[in-house]
Amino acid sequence: MTETRAKKIENIAEVIPELEVKGPADAELLVVGWGGTYGSITTAVQRAQRKGLKVAQAHFRYLNPMPKNTAAVLKKFKKILVPELNSGQLCWLLRAKYLAPAVGLNKIQGKPFLVSELEAAIEKCLAE
Repeated sequence: MTETRAKKIENIAEVIPELEVKGPADAELLVVGWGGTYGSITTAVQRAQRKGLKVAQAHFRYLNPMPKNTAAVLKKFKKILVPELNSGQLCWLLRAKYLAPAVGLNKIQGKPFLVSELEAAIEKCLAE
């Protein structure tokens, strides 16, 4: 029965939308988010792109199961930044399940990310 339930959850990936990447196809850095980080990430990525930085964004709307193209999307990028308003569960999951080169940026203060915090993290990630 456990296997049957797991397969049902797995099959949901066939009907949910694929993970969409916004930004240049040749981006070096992918900024991945979920939930309430969307606005701050979007603004920071757009500002970084206007500065000429090669950065793209993907935002998860579904986490279990993840979209069926998640592995293919993550493999396209050398660096992945995962800003989270928790202790880094999504980053851990991306590393464990997809062996993605994900780096976490965690904030556990009950406050949202400032766009400037994310911009600085993007610039630092690309400089390394």
